[in-house]
Parts: sequence; C-alpha cells; structure tokens
Amino acid sequence: MQLHYRQYGAGEPLIILHGLFGTLDNWQTLARQWAEDVMVYAVDQRNHGRSPHTDDFDYALLAEDIRDFMEAQHMHRAHLLGHSMGGKAAMQFALEYPDRVDRLVVVDMGTRAYPGGHEAIFEALFGLDLEGIASRREADAYLATRIPEAGIRQFLLKNLTRHKSGGYVWKANLPSLYDNYARILAPITGSPYEGPTLFIRGADSRYVQDADLAELQQLFPNSRVATVAGAGHWVHAEQPAVVYQLVRDFLLE
Repeated sequence: MQLHYRQYGAGEPLIILHGLFGTLDNWQTLARQWAEDVMVYAVDQRNHGRSPHTDDFDYALLAEDIRDFMEAQHMHRAHLLGHSMGGKAAMQFALEYPDRVDRLVVVDMGTRAYPGGHEAIFEALFGLDLEGIASRREADAYLATRIPEAGIRQFLLKNLTRHKSGGYVWKANLPSLYDNYARILAPITGSPYEGPTLFIRGADSRYVQDADLAELQQLFPNSRVATVAGAGHWVHAEQPAVVYQLVRDFLLE
C-alpha cells in the first residue's frame, strides 16, 4: 500500500491522518505552520484522496498502512496526529506499535464505538449524477437539497474531481467506505500505550464527552485532554490558531 502524501519542513517526523471523507488537503495550512519546527507528512489514507482503493477497510489495516509508510520513508519513529477516523487509526497504531510512536495527538475522537450519523451523506453522494452534472456548482446545488450545511458540502465537494476522459468522479472510494461503515464506527482495543498523548476536543462537540475520559486514561495513561472553546468536531478548522499552538507546544516539550 503506497499512500499518497505531501512532505513539509525538516526535523523530527510528524504524520497527519485526516478523517472520514477527508484528504491531506484538510491539514495543509497547519502542516505548513508546524513544518517550521518538524518534518510533516500529510497522508491520504486508503480509499481517500489519491491513495489506492481497496475493498477492505478497518483500523488494523490503517495501522498497517502507517507502518508500511514509515518503512518506505526509512522512518523508525514518528509523532502521530489524527482527527476523527484518523484519530482512531493513530490510536490503533500506537497500541499495536508503541515503540514506533514518539508523541500521539488525537483530535476530537475517543476509543469507543460510535453510533451512525453519516447515512444521509452517503445517500446524497451516491445520488449525485456524476455523468449528468456539468460543474461543481451544479453538484453543490444538488447536495444542498439534502445537506443544508454549506461548510459540510464544501468539505465533501473536495472529493469531487474531473476524470481525464471528462465528467466527474469521486476521489474517495465511496462503495468501500459504505460497506465498511460499521468497522469505521467500531471501537479500538489493545494494550495501553504509555507514551505522551494529547487529546484535543471541541467544547461544542459530542465526540469526546466527560464520560469517555476514564476509558481514554485506561488505554493512554500518560495522556491529557485539552478542550477548545468555540469549536465543534472540526476543531482544527474552527480554531486553527489554538490547535496550532497546542500541538506545537506538546511536540516541543
């Protein structure tokens, strides 16, 4: 599995993993800022962005992908940062390969199983007539009838790209993500990771609640939680300056 990535800066490596329906582009601005102090690798996970598509998809595979990526880059250890689904992938990797992780940052994601919530998004994306639309504006107009939040549509439409033969295609492997959705919602398990860990949660998000903190502490005993005011699940997009400083301070301790 040769993951697509972009590299910024120099120094100790930091690998960034995006969330469901995301791409490495979601982290480009912060990646460039952190690159003033560390070498940043922003990665497209499998079935996302420009990385390979496969039928199989679960957190054990995503952890293997990270291991293979590090070996391809001749990288023995790295800092790891993941948001949402990428946060679970990062945690799973830390639990399975603790000696390969220097510091772990998890953005608005816990270890538990989560209820569904993306069904309407899948339905809207599958319903878009890729051969019938002539522009991204037409795609947005269609999605607006099913997804009223403009910010969510803008995020999702970053997956839409023109095919070399004309028309549009999705960058994300939607059929595989849909078929494996239960695995994306599943909890992560393993022996505790003893390394330094920072959990960043949005004060307005329901993904990491106070009731989750005991479980986080069990699997990540050397962890702390930073709650960011004025942010929901998309903490890095809503409060980028705060997230930048939290992560930079943590990595440089």
